[in-house]
Amino acid sequence: MTVPALPSAAERTLSVCRAAARFCAQRGWAPVREMPLPNGRRADILALQPDGAFAVVEVKSCARDFLSDGKWPEYRDFCDRLYFAVDLDFPVALLPDEVGLLVTEGPDASLVRDAPPHPLAPARRRALLQRYAVVAAGRLAALQDPAGQAEIRAALRVE
Repeated sequence: MTVPALPSAAERTLSVCRAAARFCAQRGWAPVREMPLPNGRRADILALQPDGAFAVVEVKSCARDFLSDGKWPEYRDFCDRLYFAVDLDFPVALLPDEVGLLVTEGPDASLVRDAPPHPLAPARRRALLQRYAVVAAGRLAALQDPAGQAEIRAALRVE
């Protein structure tokens, strides 16, 4: 009898990211994955919420992923709420209490702890909303015209 192989870190990350994006969509949030931010970072998920607020969801595949990556506080400047998304095997005691928590199992995610709000300044929200719209529209245009994808991205200059 063979023992099934454990999923790789990349497979776990993809699974958690998909479940977290589904979680967002089920709540009427509009998630954009791998969203480039003005500070040069890339949020795993930036979701526009129905009230115009932004949530960043930072995906962590394992304890080593969290412990080796200290850049997550830099996302707080570009969202109204910050969440971590992890799977059931993640040692959640490692995660800070001042951040929301989603726990995923397969394609599903559950809200374990809501993120405390820290509202964006109006000028930053407007700039982020414009960036969000350009990235999302550019990705949609690239899906509709794969041959022109490089030209579209170059013209939009956001990715």
